[in-house]
Amino acid sequence: MNSPQSGPASVSSGVLGARPPRAQTFHGSDPDLVASTAICQVTPTKCQARTRLYRHGRLELEGFPVAEISDHLVDAAVTVWLDLRDPDHSDLAVLSEEFGLHPLAVEDAVQEHQRPKLDRYQSHLFLNAYGARLDTGTGELATSELAAFVAPRALITVRKDDGLDIGAVVERWDANPDLTGSGVGGLLYGLLDYIVDGHFETVQSLDDAVESLEDQLFGNVPQSLQVQRRSFELRKSLVMLRRIVIPMREVVNALMRRDLHVVTDDLMPYYQDVYDHVLRAAEWTDSLRDLVNSILETNLTIQGNRLNVITKKVTSWAAIIAVPTFVTGFYGMNVPYPGFSRQVGFASSLGVMVVAAFVLYLVFKRKDWL
Repeated sequence: MNSPQSGPASVSSGVLGARPPRAQTFHGSDPDLVASTAICQVTPTKCQARTRLYRHGRLELEGFPVAEISDHLVDAAVTVWLDLRDPDHSDLAVLSEEFGLHPLAVEDAVQEHQRPKLDRYQSHLFLNAYGARLDTGTGELATSELAAFVAPRALITVRKDDGLDIGAVVERWDANPDLTGSGVGGLLYGLLDYIVDGHFETVQSLDDAVESLEDQLFGNVPQSLQVQRRSFELRKSLVMLRRIVIPMREVVNALMRRDLHVVTDDLMPYYQDVYDHVLRAAEWTDSLRDLVNSILETNLTIQGNRLNVITKKVTSWAAIIAVPTFVTGFYGMNVPYPGFSRQVGFASSLGVMVVAAFVLYLVFKRKDWL
């Protein structure tokens, strides 16, 4: 499959946050055992590899040695899938010459935190995308990066971590044998459909989290600090999700171009459905981001209103307390006054304090200051 190489037709840049290693996939599967029947026992790579061979759309072989891929591709009726789990540069170098992979594409496949994109080379396409899942407890967004080389009769997926469940993708292929009959385009559709569905589920989880946040915002018990902290967590996750979802519009739209010869007429409705889901997820993400910003502003407004109420109450009570303070201060002068040294003087001063304080209380209560 060696062929002359040329630079990419489009280059995108961007970096996403670092992701910690995982002991299981987003769906709770063991990453060592997913798609276990496709795991290669003989491979020139140091990383774990999986292989599958389809002939006329039907699964014929899986788990065969990676070195035999080029022999199988001689048959025009064959479509091959190769998956590499967290390979390094030397692992991809083993396959680079055999599949005619461009050095720039190989470099992007090894480096992490690439922006979702589709690069076009003379012998193949290079795609980079992210799976996503929201931790509903913390509000943090977990991402899983995947790169793919799309050749005329081979799909090579490169997973840079274990978040994305490749076993679930294989199950989708098996559940839709008609799609695998469309060659690489059918396999790529199953992969993209799984990724975009994950985006949609993540947006749904974020929507539920925002609704819960709204309930806390107007709850009977003030939770200003918790609301503010949760709002910042969700906004951070939405910003990261937006970086993943928005570029997928251009990726899917570019794949549907006729001159790429990836999507056949039979597959076009399926890719249009994926494109529609991408658009809906992108629009939903933008609306949620605006809603979270609105919640933050509303929370600050509510805090200001509560502070005003507290200030009014404190001021009102201070005014009420000031009346007896004034009266006792007046009668505390060391000079004779009406009722000086007499019980009637004490009773009259006490009556003035009580009546004045009661009148002020009624006035403030009527004005809703207390």
